Amino acid sequence: MGVLDHISDLCSSSFSGRRKFRPKELETVEIKVRIDCEGCERKIKRSVEGMKGVTQVEVDPKQNKLTVIGYVNPEKVVRRVRWRTGKKAELWPYVPYDTVPHPYVPGVYDKKAPPGYVRNVEFLPQQTTALARASSTEEKVSTAFSDENPNSCSVM
Repeated sequence: MGVLDHISDLCSSSFSGRRKFRPKELETVEIKVRIDCEGCERKIKRSVEGMKGVTQVEVDPKQNKLTVIGYVNPEKVVRRVRWRTGKKAELWPYVPYDTVPHPYVPGVYDKKAPPGYVRNVEFLPQQTTALARASSTEEKVSTAFSDENPNSCSVM
């Protein structure tokens, strides 16, 4: 009986002419775009307001950030901003520094990041996220003046 049910499901879905509709999920898409003036701000906001599925658009000119909330695909939103404005746009590459285990590793820390943010580690190659380990000579020097070392220098 299982085989016949499976075949009937295949036949009924292929002949009905309808595709199974799966609604998109509500997403918050954050995009980094250079915003120079109020005109740029309006142009960027208008570029995505007319998109199908967009419910809310916010522009933050101080952080050069565009936030789009709605039932949209993030890649399509980025393409639309690039196409309509002619500006370089990319997904927001920063996260709050509290969420990263080692925020001051050379690959993560970014001087261009807004205050309180560091570069997102997920987008970086694995090599840059590794921590630098102290060599044996550095360990000897750092423990030479340690209070826990009984043979340390007594000058301190």
